[in-house]
Amino acid sequence: MEEEKIEQQEEKALQEEEKLKETLQKIRETASEEDPKPSSQLKLRTILGGDLLTTEVVRSQIWLFVLIVFFSIIYVAFRYQCQQDMIAIDKLELELKDAKFKALSSSSTLTEKCRESHVLDFLKHNQDSLLHQADQPPYIINVPEE
Repeated sequence: MEEEKIEQQEEKALQEEEKLKETLQKIRETASEEDPKPSSQLKLRTILGGDLLTTEVVRSQIWLFVLIVFFSIIYVAFRYQCQQDMIAIDKLELELKDAKFKALSSSSTLTEKCRESHVLDFLKHNQDSLLHQADQPPYIINVPEE
């Protein structure tokens, strides 16, 4: 009885081994490392399914893809640099406006303090100057040229 069980198990193992060999043979027949040739008809399904991008097409156009990637990187880098320059320009324009306003305010303050009436009032309050306002109009002196 035990011998019959052992024989049955061996038969099952042989059958499974044959099935495995058949399956491997079918896989070898159907599997190939080459891409299938694209059909001559372009359909929406082939485009959306990605069948259009086979390795043969990609390999023949690899330098175009490299060029596109290179130009994309250059475009992004220049755009980033341009944005950084624009930010710096805006910052410098604000500093320039602030400097102009400060210069204008300093100029108006200086003009106000340098008025003749303010200078005379300042001298009168200090009483330490011999300067005073002239009572007579200025004389015009003509010097003959030789």
